Amino acid sequence: MGRSELKKEGESLLRVEDLSKSFGGVLAVDGVSFELPSGQLLGIIGPNGSGKTTLVNLITGFIKPDRGRVIYSGNDITGWPPYKIVTLGIARTFQMVKPFYQLPAYKNLIIPLCSPRVKAMAGGKYGERDAVALDLLEEVGFERDSYVSYKVASSLPQGYLKRLELAKAIALRPDLIILDELFSGLSLAEVASIVPIIEKLRFQGKTMIMIEHRLKELFRIADRVMVLNYGQKIAEGSAKEVMESEEVKNAYLGSEE
Repeated sequence: MGRSELKKEGESLLRVEDLSKSFGGVLAVDGVSFELPSGQLLGIIGPNGSGKTTLVNLITGFIKPDRGRVIYSGNDITGWPPYKIVTLGIARTFQMVKPFYQLPAYKNLIIPLCSPRVKAMAGGKYGERDAVALDLLEEVGFERDSYVSYKVASSLPQGYLKRLELAKAIALRPDLIILDELFSGLSLAEVASIVPIIEKLRFQGKTMIMIEHRLKELFRIADRVMVLNYGQKIAEGSAKEVMESEEVKNAYLGSEE
């Protein structure tokens, strides 16, 4: 499928219908449905254990649902393996970073840059991949004139590893980027420096989902927010709307009854 077949801005690029998954009798995701228009950023929040990462794993093919469907750009991708979903245009980061620790940072990008999706979009020509990798790292905040991009990933601090995780996703040239707690473990200054990168991606027309516990920063950039609790969607709307919901307040603060 070519880029011309992707949904126009404002149309639903992703539709999730009644998605459910249980583990050992415990419903991790329970009948979740939502739509994500092209060009929007959806924030997904909720207490620990509310099913946020499980929902992302279902969308991206790392686990298969017990019930429900995932429709991406008109394609039913329910149960597809991750490599097929990536080829169609969905990329993600992981809450726990997963670099190739023994490779230099820029070499971590060679595999996504050699992916079938990138090859197809480049007309079969990869170009100078090392140079492209260094450019991508610079885009996410690696200093071009420093040696950081050439250091092995195992020697990098958490802030750079998170940026590397983001660069790996961008390298796949996705139309939908899912960020699983990109801000976790980062200082306020590091988060502040990454927010403009997210805003630039949105300006470029990327559709995005962000799972976050850093609510203040998320609310600044999200178009809509969806709240999960015990695997169920309990609210969806603007940041102001969801935080005024009594059910959301009880989920985060507990009921007084």
